[in-house]
Amino acid sequence: MIRRASLVVVGALLGATAMSVIYSAGVPAEAAGASTYRELSIFGDVFERVRAQYVTPPQEDKLVENAINGMLSSLDPHSSYMNAKDAEDMRAQTKGEFGGLGIEVTMDNDLVKVITPIDDTPAARAGVRAGDYISEIDGQSVRGMKLEDAVDKMRGAVNTPIKLSLIRKGEAKPIVLTIVRDIIPVRAVKFRVEGDVGYLRIISFSEKTYDDLEKAIETIKKQVPADKLKGYVLDLRLNPGGLLDQAINVSDAFMEQGEVVSTRGRNPEETRRFSAGPGDLGDGKPVIVLINGGSASASEIVAGALQDQHRATILGTRSFGKGSVQTIIPLGDNGLLRLTTALYYTPSGKSIQGTGITPDIKVEQPLPEDLKDKLTTAGESSLPGHIKGQNETDEGSGSSAYVPPEPKDDVQLNFALDLLRGKKTDPKFPAETKKAEVAQ
Repeated sequence: MIRRASLVVVGALLGATAMSVIYSAGVPAEAAGASTYRELSIFGDVFERVRAQYVTPPQEDKLVENAINGMLSSLDPHSSYMNAKDAEDMRAQTKGEFGGLGIEVTMDNDLVKVITPIDDTPAARAGVRAGDYISEIDGQSVRGMKLEDAVDKMRGAVNTPIKLSLIRKGEAKPIVLTIVRDIIPVRAVKFRVEGDVGYLRIISFSEKTYDDLEKAIETIKKQVPADKLKGYVLDLRLNPGGLLDQAINVSDAFMEQGEVVSTRGRNPEETRRFSAGPGDLGDGKPVIVLINGGSASASEIVAGALQDQHRATILGTRSFGKGSVQTIIPLGDNGLLRLTTALYYTPSGKSIQGTGITPDIKVEQPLPEDLKDKLTTAGESSLPGHIKGQNETDEGSGSSAYVPPEPKDDVQLNFALDLLRGKKTDPKFPAETKKAEVAQ
């Protein structure tokens, strides 16, 4: 086992907008001036008027929550307030496990369709099958229900029962199952052997990511002898980010030494640097990292570190360009405050905020005809109110975020495999072994 990078902060969740997050108990600041308190008294007056005189009685907690989010959204797209329920959901995602049934689902014809039950979970043991349609959850019809609402109803406390009505092809009547929820682990890393190449896809940067990656590489090494293994493809496409410490550890997994990332806040003394420790899980084998417009934040930390330190060749299209750090500030029983407090920088001192990671080898993935008008190429630079990056240009960040479901149609993956096998050549592959200069 390699030694993980030493950390002085604890990571937290990157959400749909892809945020690198650290926890904080709060930092003292100068007291607000008298004019600020006068403005706050105006807010109090408006709140009382709305509460007492609006045409219908408003939900007071929602008024306050929306007011807080209005204030935070005026700062940047990633600062926000999470109420107690949202905060609990975030913690569950960060942990990489939740109480539930163990099924992957989608919405189809107003019903919840089971894509697959996960092996050795309550759903699989109860007999739920791929292709089943869930028509009722605890006696409530799913028609008209949003997918996320249906998923929320199926999740819940461990050891609590839930009743599902299933419509199954070939069965005349719905099948009714009572299933007891259990802890469902979420795989952070998927992998497979592509002949003589190890393929590693990081789905999310949760608490389990480094451990899953280590196990995946160990399994690949057992399946392919060292003298036959050409190298690794590390797929970070469509990865919106996750835990800062896990991004550092994933980078460290392929590095022997050197800086991984630095974060710089409002004050110079808040600068933090994170470095790799000895040990390379990849044993020095060539690594190609795949990125696209769906690669953000923690994904960009890994790609930037391995690129700047010349440990990997980056292939694909320009990444999302999310280079800000959000501090998670607990508010007791009232949820969490997610506040942008810093930007992160690659080892050579580049901020990717609003610019993204530029691949060493640009390879476009063709879009199917039916998706050409539906997939956007927007990145961080196109978000209203985003923090403008120091290197941001009119070109901006982001690119197409499409990955074909079938590997045979995956132009970027197959280009990487051909490079590793010597069927294609490029001056940017393999990555140079010299170390990047570290910005002071």
